[in-house]
Amino acid sequence: MTTVQDIAKMIDHSLLKPELTEQEVREGCRIAKQYDVASVCVKPCDVKIAQEELQGTNVLVTTVIGFPHGSNLTQIKVLEAEEAIRDGAVELDMVLNIGRLLSRRFDYVEQDIRAVVEIAHNHQVAVKVILENCYLTDELKEIASRLCENAGADFIKTSTGYGSGGATIPDLELMRRVTGPRVQIKAAGGVRTLDNALAIRAVGASRFGATATIAILEGAKKRVVNGGVLQADKNALGKGY
Repeated sequence: MTTVQDIAKMIDHSLLKPELTEQEVREGCRIAKQYDVASVCVKPCDVKIAQEELQGTNVLVTTVIGFPHGSNLTQIKVLEAEEAIRDGAVELDMVLNIGRLLSRRFDYVEQDIRAVVEIAHNHQVAVKVILENCYLTDELKEIASRLCENAGADFIKTSTGYGSGGATIPDLELMRRVTGPRVQIKAAGGVRTLDNALAIRAVGASRFGATATIAILEGAKKRVVNGGVLQADKNALGKGY
């Protein structure tokens, strides 16, 4: 059985909306602390705030690199990563260069990822690479997943949450199928309910981005049976979000 804590530790509580004030970021970090989620994902300018709010907890500080379009020069992504790590980030969600991938410049895409991975791993910081699947064919999703693995990424992630589509079960299944067990899978965009969370867990995702953290975990608490959480409706497994 899957427990409430298992679901909580899949959640990267997302605080990426451009209009969030410093106070709202602090409040979001307190929610993450209260529910003991895996991490808080904040904008680069908010890393120090999150680090301050979460100091002494088990909630990790995550930030984004090259967000949301992935089009920054590689050296700028590396600089972003260095500054984020210096400010206290221990996980980085990096957007690959979508335009270069669509141009089939695969060497460029892999080297862009590797440059960030190398600086991050030098500091024992994990890297999640965002593919932004809504813009990709299945062929390019497969290629991108393998490029990420080749470059040493720790996770591959479906989406920014700001594109034209988010996570789907078929995409998660594809990403899991074409990469080895070392690479973890993160869903983002549209995971708003407990059944969504259980569905993505069932197909191999170990993390997901969420703004609906309270609703998901309060819903989980209401469905505890004999120390575990009820499994998802099987019909949810085939749905996209």
